[in-house]
Amino acid sequence: MRSRRVVVTALGIAQILAWGSSFYFPAVLAEPIVADTGWSLAWVVGGVSIGLLVAGLVAPRVGSIIERKGGRPVLAASSLLYAAGLAGIGFAPSLPVYLLAWVVLGAGMGTGLYDAVFAALGKLYGKEARTPITNLTLFGGFASTVCWPLSAFLAETVGWRGACLVYAGLHLSVSLPLQMAVMPRLSALPKGDAVAGVGTDKPQDARMPLQQYLTFALLALVLTISAGIGSIVVVHLLIFLQAKGTTFAEAVTLGTLFGPAQVGARFIERIFGERYHPIWTMVVSCGLMAAGLALLLAAFPILAVAIVIYAAGYGIMWIARGTLPLALFGPARYATLMGRLAFPSLIVQALAPSAGALVIEYAGAGATVATLTAFAIANVVLVGILWATCRLPRNETAS
Repeated sequence: MRSRRVVVTALGIAQILAWGSSFYFPAVLAEPIVADTGWSLAWVVGGVSIGLLVAGLVAPRVGSIIERKGGRPVLAASSLLYAAGLAGIGFAPSLPVYLLAWVVLGAGMGTGLYDAVFAALGKLYGKEARTPITNLTLFGGFASTVCWPLSAFLAETVGWRGACLVYAGLHLSVSLPLQMAVMPRLSALPKGDAVAGVGTDKPQDARMPLQQYLTFALLALVLTISAGIGSIVVVHLLIFLQAKGTTFAEAVTLGTLFGPAQVGARFIERIFGERYHPIWTMVVSCGLMAAGLALLLAAFPILAVAIVIYAAGYGIMWIARGTLPLALFGPARYATLMGRLAFPSLIVQALAPSAGALVIEYAGAGATVATLTAFAIANVVLVGILWATCRLPRNETAS
């Protein structure tokens, strides 16, 4: 089996391409598409929502497949689906074909973004997957940094259709070989790992105590609220900043702090994270997101501070999303549970930006930030309850 550093580096490069050619796709290429085709900007950007919806719908099935067969076939399928979806977008002669291509691309997102790769790493490394998962998110944090300039360059040199085809080629020539080179076949794993969880999904779930069912539901709710808040803020951050009196140029400058703050927080988590339970990563994440939004709502004079605090919390949320289920429920059914956890959060991620836009249109940016702050504070309470439920079994055992 290859070293973990090689595995994470290969999967990390694939993650940069996966995020950059799907979730971050419209940021640079939407306007060239609209200018060339005359299609509505709302529909062009709506392709991402369609993709996330499809990703959420396939997520439970993806988790089950990884549980039974390992990550190799799923990650191979993701590269092929990405290539097919992006080629479909590049050749799309009409808006319906463009949106249909996003359905294919969404299946690629469901099989190739964080949740699926977290599940694959959990299947591969078991209880020791925390560090590889954390390291993987460091790569993912550079997706916009790498792909936004690349997309802009491609749009100027070969056009938006050519850019889609180049990305499709990169998935076939870079992501697919890298992922296949480092992900072993299930039969190549040590026997105890290869059979872990295979064919035992339903019996294990049936034996899961009520305490664990409640913990799982609460974790799903916390992750879904965090994902929904994050999706709205990522899409509408510049609007929120301009509502506080900044010019567009100032808002863009402040927005550039978001990515480095995410990566910086993940790097700190990488250094110290193994010293404490992942529940504390989730607690700190929810606290920082609530604090950042509260500062933004209160018109804190240094907006950069609010952005950095919020982005740091949002950045480590993705680490907690991968490591906390592993710590709470163990590696035996981790892949299956990751698929089930991904389902509601991806659906909410798909719908949240449109819901946020409606609130902004009818109530204003300030009311939207206030609503998000309320949800973030509620999430702090929920994660506190989750922390208490995590401690309860230990207390019962001690007594």
